[in-house]
Amino acid sequence: QVQLVESGGGLVQAGGSLRLSCAASVRTFSNYAMAWFRQAPGKERELVAAIDETAISTYYPYSVKGRFTISRDHAKKTVYLEMNSLKPEDTAVYYCAAGPGTYYNARTYTYWGQGTQVTVSS
Repeated sequence: QVQLVESGGGLVQAGGSLRLSCAASVRTFSNYAMAWFRQAPGKERELVAAIDETAISTYYPYSVKGRFTISRDHAKKTVYLEMNSLKPEDTAVYYCAAGPGTYYNARTYTYWGQGTQVTVSS
């Protein structure tokens, strides 16, 4: 069983930055790939960053590549999403996810946090 709690969302102006955190309650954090998804109103949930169990490999879609950075701290059992150069189209609810499998495959993720709202004003 994995429990995930996100924090760090909020309102920011376009061009600004935010850092999201996700604390995991799990026996062996290093067994799980971790990811961040987002869902905007009327749109499907989108994978925006993923990191493998070893923290060596990461994945980003083109829409956020170069602006978002995912990282994980095994000692703290926490995953982070650093978001820079934010755009109004980044506005969404951001979800932390965990799963035992291929990190860049969205279907890997079976455990979800409750979500945190990120709003980027123009």
